[in-house]
Amino acid sequence: MSAIELIIRVVIAYIFLLLLTRLMGRKEISQMTFFNFISAIVFGTLGGTLITDPNMSIRNGLIVVACWGAITIIAGYLNLKSKMARNLMTGEPVILVRDGLIMEETLKRVRLDINSLMTKLRDKEVFSIADVDYAIFETDGKLSVMKKGNGQQSPTPKPAIFPFPTEVISDGKINTANLDKLQLDEAWLRQQLQQQSITSISDVFFAQVQKDGTLYIDKRDDQ
Repeated sequence: MSAIELIIRVVIAYIFLLLLTRLMGRKEISQMTFFNFISAIVFGTLGGTLITDPNMSIRNGLIVVACWGAITIIAGYLNLKSKMARNLMTGEPVILVRDGLIMEETLKRVRLDINSLMTKLRDKEVFSIADVDYAIFETDGKLSVMKKGNGQQSPTPKPAIFPFPTEVISDGKINTANLDKLQLDEAWLRQQLQQQSITSISDVFFAQVQKDGTLYIDKRDDQ
């Protein structure tokens, strides 16, 4: 492949992909759903092949890219017109936290662990699940959080003892390192659980010491 042919391929691929991207709309880059993710990967691969593979003619390369672009545009149209197609291609938002309680089975279904959930909540400046009314996992992988209103919070909050809420039990296992940081011990933790009629650590999916020293507990769904 000569340098001139390579330059021609690069220019043609750039212009063609730019036009197709404009036709497909801004959603392709603004909301990375499952289908958008696949579409972006395929477009990148086809564009690279069109530019660098001397065995593929420019005409055949443009035909392949145009066909995939047409499929993407048609799929986008079906996504707008059909709820069944929309659910198939992009899925549906799911509730991960409801009224301060973790939907454990839903977490498993979307393959999200408790640490990842807490990271996403902290991205929304939420450090305690107890402060969450609803947390919804969107189809593009983002987390939408509705905090509890003032009417649901204590009118006279207790003074803060710790700087921020800290996880002490995750998936039925004690986080001893965090307990040590809070200068608490396992005996204190078990006493707090017994006050809520919980006799086994394994019965707890997630527990978090709040800033005021109280313990937030989320029991396993099968308990």
